[in-house]
Amino acid sequence: MSNLDRQAALSVCGGRGFVVAEPVRELLTPRHVRLGESTEVRRLLPNLGRRMVGAWAFVDHYGPDDIAGEPGMQVPPHPHMGLQTVSWLHDGEVLHRDSLGSLRTIRPRELGLMTSGRAISHSEESPKPHARFLHGAQLWVALPDAHRHVEPHFQHHAELPTVTAPGLTATLILGELDGATSPGTAYTPIVGADLALSAGAEARLPLDPDFEYAVLSMSGQAEVDGVAVLPGSMLYLGCGRTELPLRADTDAGLMLLGGEPFEEEMVMWWNFIGRSHEEIEEARLDWMSTTRFGEVKGYEGERLPAPELPPVALKPRGRVR
Repeated sequence: MSNLDRQAALSVCGGRGFVVAEPVRELLTPRHVRLGESTEVRRLLPNLGRRMVGAWAFVDHYGPDDIAGEPGMQVPPHPHMGLQTVSWLHDGEVLHRDSLGSLRTIRPRELGLMTSGRAISHSEESPKPHARFLHGAQLWVALPDAHRHVEPHFQHHAELPTVTAPGLTATLILGELDGATSPGTAYTPIVGADLALSAGAEARLPLDPDFEYAVLSMSGQAEVDGVAVLPGSMLYLGCGRTELPLRADTDAGLMLLGGEPFEEEMVMWWNFIGRSHEEIEEARLDWMSTTRFGEVKGYEGERLPAPELPPVALKPRGRVR
């Protein structure tokens, strides 16, 4: 999924400056962003004061939307570099095309993982015909310097490992959790898991105290460490936890996101993650005037033009708390 903001701002992310080194309960309020004609997303990361969670650098939650008779998701071809995209659905389907020639329909609780590496472009759209409801999340994972220029590739995994407890099923999207390992390629110590809770369930999920964590609420009524988290909001939890208490009043869906704090400072703008203003500027020019990002074939429509790049590079800020 693309950041379609035509006034995209440069953000300095990563480093230890924004990491909370102890357990906290910080409720993040989403920013509402239009994505095409019939899709509105709730953007949780980057957020004012909270840029990343581990290597997770971008989180959009959308739906559930009734798209019967509507075009649904329509994201034209656009570029990425320096990151991985994670597509995750609870309802509906998304058709992925990319400049490598990949063509794949992603369905609920299947992992669509695209590693942009040095450069890739892709599009995402609701198939024709498509299901009535569309509900999911789109996330980006920042690539560390040692791997951010890898050859681009796309992975699709229809079967993923699960961790279960009474009233809880955790589907592992990326990384490791309680002895289970996702087949998706990860380049940093990380975890992403889909948590399905039954009404009345109470559970404690094991965590790594060296990771920082957040929980995104997808649906239902649930409490995370005693805090009610409504659908479309996210609770940042900091570091230092060995377990996470969960409770559900109704059937509920959550996403656990975590990882080792991302040490490197980086610059994120539009659909690029780099290490300097100059690198971002070069990528923008390449998207407009060269073949670096390749061509997405089969999409009916024009590719997405790049917005104007702010002229001033930002400087890192923040302190460890």
